[in-house]
Amino acid sequence: MESIRFVLASIVGQVSINDVWAQFVTGMQQTTLLEYVAVFAGIVSVWYSRKENILVYPIGLISTTIYVYLSFKYHLIGEASVNIYYSVLSIYGWYLWARRNRQHEPVLHITFSTPKMWAWQLAFFAVLYVAIYFSLVYLKEAFYPGVIPWGDAFASATAYTGMWLMARKKVESWYWWIGTNVASIPLYFAKGLVFTSVFYFVLLLMAFWGLVEWQRRARLAKH
Repeated sequence: MESIRFVLASIVGQVSINDVWAQFVTGMQQTTLLEYVAVFAGIVSVWYSRKENILVYPIGLISTTIYVYLSFKYHLIGEASVNIYYSVLSIYGWYLWARRNRQHEPVLHITFSTPKMWAWQLAFFAVLYVAIYFSLVYLKEAFYPGVIPWGDAFASATAYTGMWLMARKKVESWYWWIGTNVASIPLYFAKGLVFTSVFYFVLLLMAFWGLVEWQRRARLAKH
C-alpha cells in the first residue's frame, strides 16, 4: 500500500525526483533473474510482432509463462489472467499465422478493422473491463488486499482486446497495446516490479513503432 501511495504522490508532485529515483534504484536492485528473462523475452517477442514474424509466439510464451507466476506472487490477479490468456491466444495466433495456401503463401494478412470490427472490439473491451473490475473488487476484499481493481482491470481488458486483434493481424491491436502499456507502467512500479515497469515503457515506444509499421503494410496490401 505504501508503494501505491508513493506513486500517486509522485504523480501529483508531492514526492521529489530524488525520491522517485531512489525507489527506482532499489527496485532494480531487487529484480530477480526470472523477471529479467521474462522482460527480455517479451521485448524480443514484440520486435518479431512488429516484423510480422511468427517467432513472436514461441518467444512470447516464455515471457507470459513467467509472468503468470510473478503476477500471482505480487497480487496482480488481472494481469495473471491476462498472461494465461496470452499463452492460450499465442497458440491460437501461432496456428493462424502459420497457415499457408496452395502457393505456400500466408493466408492471413495485416488489415485495418472495419466499422463492424471496431464496434465488436469496443464492446469486447467494455464487457471485459466491467467483469474484471468487479471480480477484482471481490478478490481484494476476500483474498488479495494488494489488488488495484481499476488499474489492473484497465490494463487487463486492453491487453485481452489487443491480443485477440493481433492474432487476427488487425492494425488496431497496437492501439490497445498502447493503452495496456500506459496503464501497466505505474501499476508494476507500485508493486515494486520496477524492471517490469521499465519493460512496459520500452513496449510503449515499440507499440508506436509497430503501429506505424503495420499501418504501412496494411496500406501496401490494398494495392
